[in-house]
Amino acid sequence: MKRLIFALFVLGPMLCVSQARPRAIHDPSPIVGCNNEYWLFATGRGIHSWCSNDLVTWRPGPPVFSTFPSWITQIDPAQTGNFWAPDVIYSNGQYRLYYAVSQWASKNSAIALATNPTLDPLDPGWHWTDCGIVIRSTDGDNFNAIDPSVMVDTDNRMWMAFGSFWSGIKLVELDPSTGLRKPGATVYPLAFAKQIEAPCIITHAGAYYLFVNWGLCCRGVDSTYTIHVGRASRVTGPYLDKNGVDMMAGGGTLFLGNEGPRIGPGQAGVFRDGTKEWLSYHYYDATRNGIPTLGIRKLAWDKDGWPLPGTITPVAPP
Repeated sequence: MKRLIFALFVLGPMLCVSQARPRAIHDPSPIVGCNNEYWLFATGRGIHSWCSNDLVTWRPGPPVFSTFPSWITQIDPAQTGNFWAPDVIYSNGQYRLYYAVSQWASKNSAIALATNPTLDPLDPGWHWTDCGIVIRSTDGDNFNAIDPSVMVDTDNRMWMAFGSFWSGIKLVELDPSTGLRKPGATVYPLAFAKQIEAPCIITHAGAYYLFVNWGLCCRGVDSTYTIHVGRASRVTGPYLDKNGVDMMAGGGTLFLGNEGPRIGPGQAGVFRDGTKEWLSYHYYDATRNGIPTLGIRKLAWDKDGWPLPGTITPVAPP
């Protein structure tokens, strides 16, 4: 769950804008392009942003919010602008950024939307517009409205997967013209496990793939996150693993686990750069005292159409 906000900062020269430089990158969004630069967003106060020219060296950009939407205290009266697990997509001529407002171990949560015509802070048109709540949950619901992941289907329908623990991962249709929940849209169940969150849905060769995290985050090198995957013929499921087990029945093929000092990989995101597909995620770096660190690698596919973690890109520590 995206419940631990890392506030580790060091002072240093700012390459994008002047701000305290966060050492941690936790819950990275999928990477997206704008004006020949790569951008991603991450959990933090006001939502952290990062930009790169080469996918290797990342430099901090401005926060999405310097002042916070007034409605956030309706979700949590003590909320101070620490927002979780953002997701970003370019759609309908704008960058749409989805993020979670919640509190530790609570279903009193909301996923909200902010939009911007550009991600370049030097562009005169750069401005984040608060579009409010997309979906929310309360202590009376059986799901938790955090960890958004948005995709546009081949028929231009827009969908958002989300969820954490409780009854698992859900899916709801969005209105592509606004990016908000389609009125009356059904909430579909996709996957369940005792400890599950951070969904990501992608398409490949006519099939749908659902990545999820099992385990616990936010414990440094003691984190138990692993990334699992299932496949479906429809975006609404059912998603089955390699053994044919439904992800609603605890199925999920292991996609990525610990790799030496790279502990607890999580928050998978996929972006396409021409003909290449890249996987972004975070892990807890045992060589840096468990600091959450950005991981980027190629996404590969086996002969049976299942995703594989490919070659690692050596991302420079921030």
